[in-house]
Amino acid sequence: MKALILAGGTGSRLRPITYSMAKQLVPVANKPVIEFGIESILQAGVTEFGIIIGDTGEAVKAAVGDGSRWGIKITYIPQPAPLGLAHAVATARPFLGDDDFVMYLGDNIIKSSVRSLVEEFESLRPAATILLTPVNNPSQFGVAELEGSQVKRLEEKPKEPKSNLALVGVYLFDKRIHDVIAELKPSARGEYEITEAIQGLIDRQLPVRSTIVEGWWKDTGDVAAMLEANRLILEDMVGCVDGDIDAHSKLEGRITVGKGTTIVNSVVRGPVIIGDGCQIKDAYVGPFTAIADACVLEKSEIENSIVMADCTIKDAPSRIESSLIGRGASITRVDRRPSAMQLVLGDSSQVVLP
Repeated sequence: MKALILAGGTGSRLRPITYSMAKQLVPVANKPVIEFGIESILQAGVTEFGIIIGDTGEAVKAAVGDGSRWGIKITYIPQPAPLGLAHAVATARPFLGDDDFVMYLGDNIIKSSVRSLVEEFESLRPAATILLTPVNNPSQFGVAELEGSQVKRLEEKPKEPKSNLALVGVYLFDKRIHDVIAELKPSARGEYEITEAIQGLIDRQLPVRSTIVEGWWKDTGDVAAMLEANRLILEDMVGCVDGDIDAHSKLEGRITVGKGTTIVNSVVRGPVIIGDGCQIKDAYVGPFTAIADACVLEKSEIENSIVMADCTIKDAPSRIESSLIGRGASITRVDRRPSAMQLVLGDSSQVVLP
């Protein structure tokens, strides 16, 4: 069994963050999203990984490396153009050969490992196994119709869904998928759809099984989903304080504080994770907040937010919440007259003022 992780795509729903970084590298609980997928698959005993990359490929390579820190081997596979998931599989054919493989979308997070899914696949030997979860908005996903655990029909983003069971970004295939993909035509949106490829297996009377996801699953494609994934990960976190906390500060709940971080005259109410080398002074850090390395938070309040590395937040006039703050951002307040706001915002930025 091999693994194929998809780490291409533009991440348009996370702009402006994704103008300067791959969406799979945006951190949840101070860890790039793609690493959750790698670790989930590794728990199933898979050690040979292919990662599909696009325009942000060099950044993905720099962040993930050769896989040695996990004891795995990683092969990077450039996809010439973002022409769909099935096209990514076709691009990876030289790497995959005739081996079984698990395909995992690199911007998805599943709470549990895929170990049981792999074990079931290897035992029952279907042509494919797909992971499903009930959703409130099935028309935004690939949707499955079932007969028992067998998949009867798949449809990509249907206007009138026949069920509320959406495809999660995890699939297992054997080599028969390649023959179907070789005969695919582009869909109406110009992509080679993996749902159509799986439907091709069904049409050939080949067994396609389904499993309902255990625990939770998140497609971290937009800010709200990122913050929700951050909350879910932090809820399961075991706290560990390695930084320096002064006597005037108060820490409540599950909190992780990195090495070299100082917390002075502040309240931190978990679950919270704070990275290495941060300075927290005269501040409040509320639940479900992740602050990455080398950040400064002074005379400010924040909760339910993700703050990436090297940020400075000083004298914020009101509490910051439900926010995603990119690397190296600076939020400061200057007491001067006449009073005015000064904003330097990239494309697709969003500012909500109290």
